[in-house]
Amino acid sequence: MGWCDDPHSMMYNRLIKFPFSFGAEKLFLKKSVYDLVLVMNYNRNPIIRNKGSAIFLHLTDKKFSPTKGCVAIKKNDFLKILPKIKKKTKIIIR
Repeated sequence: MGWCDDPHSMMYNRLIKFPFSFGAEKLFLKKSVYDLVLVMNYNRNPIIRNKGSAIFLHLTDKKFSPTKGCVAIKKNDFLKILPKIKKKTKIIIR
């Protein structure tokens, strides 16, 4: 699985399957940061090309390395908030 980040593709800012002929971020990595992922509602309805693709809430690595525009938290914290997140939940990043 992956997420298309190529504005030239009709699948821009959508979940895709590999093999895929356009640019896409792989969601299966050895470092496990995408074992749990929530897609935030950024540039989703409507999807506007070149505005930027998905912002994910996902797991951090052990070093708390910076993300590429996403939000990463510890697995324990993710599991605590996950049951509280509903369709209309708003996550505010400050």
